[in-house]
Amino acid sequence: MRLHASCAARANAQGGDALLLLGPPGSGKSDMLLRLLRHGFSLVADDQVIIEDGQARAPEALAGLLEVRGLGLFRLNFLSTATLRLVITLGRAPERLPSPRRHALLDLPEIMLDPALISAPERAALALDAACGRITQLAGAFTL
Repeated sequence: MRLHASCAARANAQGGDALLLLGPPGSGKSDMLLRLLRHGFSLVADDQVIIEDGQARAPEALAGLLEVRGLGLFRLNFLSTATLRLVITLGRAPERLPSPRRHALLDLPEIMLDPALISAPERAALALDAACGRITQLAGAFTL
């Protein structure tokens, strides 16, 4: 399946644990991806993501490309594939302590995140750690 989205991952020995950024055009997917790169994440795909058997990758023609509004297209180092672990829908989070939910098509944990928050990259990293079981949450989106 091909989605209009962006994808970043934390590299590991198996390739990487990835998060998928969803939202309408102009919602800040590429900008959030750029911010995640500054926080130690690796580029998987920008603008379009191909998902097959739980793995995310860029379409061949877009591999390694990142569009930065107002600057243009950049070629960057990238992971050729990564395992999807989390879906982040960009928008204003309506709940203080959200209930756990799963993305309907991908059957992965899903959260809503406001990309305008200064702490948005740190929140995304924390959510990925929780989705991968590296940290425990007492209440909220990743509690059982």
